[in-house]
Amino acid sequence: MRKYIHLTILFLLTLHVFSCAPVIRKDLMDTGIRNPSLTDIKQNPEKYMGKLCVLGGIINNTKVSAEGSLIEALYAPVDYRGYLKGSETSYGRFLLLFPKESGILDPLIFKRDREITFAGEFMGLKEGKIDEMEYAYPLFRIREIYLWPESREYLIVPPYYDPYPYWWGGPYRGWGGPYWWRYHAPPPYWR
Repeated sequence: MRKYIHLTILFLLTLHVFSCAPVIRKDLMDTGIRNPSLTDIKQNPEKYMGKLCVLGGIINNTKVSAEGSLIEALYAPVDYRGYLKGSETSYGRFLLLFPKESGILDPLIFKRDREITFAGEFMGLKEGKIDEMEYAYPLFRIREIYLWPESREYLIVPPYYDPYPYWWGGPYRGWGGPYWWRYHAPPPYWR
């Protein structure tokens, strides 16, 4: 009996340790500047030049160019494990460069509205446009990136509840009537 208690405690401790792991390597999370202000980066780009930053974002667009894959994303702050805290308000946009020497980030996978967490070195500001407005994008070179799984919405249909009590079954119980399948079909009853 004691053996099972020790195994259960060991399993629970292992589960706890791995459930708290960051999504990006721990050394990058510890050495990088987490959630730097994009406004501060734009005002003082020399201060952040070449420094490692850890940010989150929601992808707006991904392009593959001669330099590599270029992602435009909306900034979202991250916690100490790299999990996104939310993006209810706009903190600005940034660009990510994944050099072609490292491979490519496929635009069909890294598509609009996917969430990411990354560690990257600040390379400077790059001029661009948001619709018709000129915009200075902070540009980061990706060292490590984590693409969050897509969230999917499901329609949940509640099961059918018969007006007759389950132990009675109505007037057709046992006679092979049209309601008999409700009591013997495995859940879910609506399929």
